[in-house]
Amino acid sequence: MSDNKDNREETEYEDVCYICRRPESKTGKMLHIPQNISICVDCMQRTFDQMDNMSMMPPNFDFGPAFAEIPQAGDNDSDSDKDDDGKSSKKNGPSIRFLNLADMGGLSGIPQSQRVKKAKQKDKVKPVFDITDIPAPHKIKEELDKYVVGQEQAKKVMSVAVYNHYKRIANPNKDGVEIEKSNMLMIGPTGCGKTYLVRTLAKLLDVPLAVTDATSLTEAGYIGDDIESVVSKLLAAADNDIEKAEHGIIFVDEIDKIAKKKNTNQRDVSGESVQQGMLKLLEGAEVEVPVGASSKNAMVPMVTIDTTNILFICGGAFPEMENVIKERLNKSSSMGFMADLKDKYDNDKNILQKVTVEDVRSFGMIPEFIGRLPILFALESLTEDMLVRILKEPKNAIVKQYEELLALDGVKLTFTDEALHEIAKKAMEKEVGARALRAVIEEFMLDIMYETPKDDNIGEVVITKEYLTHTGGPQIKMREFLRAESGQ
Repeated sequence: MSDNKDNREETEYEDVCYICRRPESKTGKMLHIPQNISICVDCMQRTFDQMDNMSMMPPNFDFGPAFAEIPQAGDNDSDSDKDDDGKSSKKNGPSIRFLNLADMGGLSGIPQSQRVKKAKQKDKVKPVFDITDIPAPHKIKEELDKYVVGQEQAKKVMSVAVYNHYKRIANPNKDGVEIEKSNMLMIGPTGCGKTYLVRTLAKLLDVPLAVTDATSLTEAGYIGDDIESVVSKLLAAADNDIEKAEHGIIFVDEIDKIAKKKNTNQRDVSGESVQQGMLKLLEGAEVEVPVGASSKNAMVPMVTIDTTNILFICGGAFPEMENVIKERLNKSSSMGFMADLKDKYDNDKNILQKVTVEDVRSFGMIPEFIGRLPILFALESLTEDMLVRILKEPKNAIVKQYEELLALDGVKLTFTDEALHEIAKKAMEKEVGARALRAVIEEFMLDIMYETPKDDNIGEVVITKEYLTHTGGPQIKMREFLRAESGQ
């Protein structure tokens, strides 16, 4: 019985270095010395180096109680080795000194067990899709529908692009025809779900994903991240597995921030020059990237990664793009009874759906950059009805998260339909898209989350429109009432 217990402890625990406190999984095999002390090789080597330095000290230097003198081999201080005063007369070299850890100041004894629990291995979750056998686009869209509300056109475009991209990887040169990459450029207002779409897609495919921000990128030699740093982040997301990283996805957000600057006399180190530097990455090239760092230096190892099979998705809000589209659409307007009005498109919420390559070029993206992002599409602006669906329909909807939080306390949480529409209306006023939903709910749920655990008799909380408009409070139902209502 005791042997089984000891074996179980050996598998669950690992030794920790007594000096640097690092576990054996970080330092490698430990050295064990008496009194259950474990020391890593690095600390032991530093101790020996310190001892070598101490050999240069004066012979009468007091090292203190932390250091003890031990006799050399063959030294037994016999009577024959002592002089008339009883002192040892041996003079065959200096005695050896060693660090006595038990006597070091500030340490109260040696622990009997110098071990910590090993980190548990996370169970590998089987991916929904296998990149070696990608399903048809409609299957990919069906999975996206479980997490993303609306954006039908965007989900359809992304499903087809991903399907073609990984088919291209599986058959790089079919019948002598080389298929080009399916890089994408998505345009949409803030909070409409651009990043969420890409994250969901990468999770379904179980491929490494690097989400980076174009605002931090600068031309080589200037303060900021080098352009190759986006590939370095993908390598880190793939746990430094080069082969896995070369089949990953890179999402470059805020791509509109590297548009060409207009009417400037200064060098544009974060605009057009960054676009030009990204051309080779988008098309496919072998680049050297640092491992475990975002910048190259002599102390960081370098690896070569081929970006030919990496899927690049660029996204941005492109503010003022509506004006560029309106200017193009209004060119055909003229004077007279049959002329189009100048304000014809002013109330069009989804005018971004009419975006073209010409509009993106007018915004400030260079033609070579646009040409390497052949798939261009725009996301819809979120309406009140779409926000209500976002609140309750997805697998990890915000309402479901709060229901689960209160369920852990044994309390049922319910939102009325009027309350959901009121939350969506307040979120629309903030004009930051779906991000506002969490902020609005958090504001009204604060008191409920604080007060509910105080009373064990509370069985159900119903959030009403009156509570959200400050004309009433939430409906509280006690457990006795719920039991009587259910007939128990």
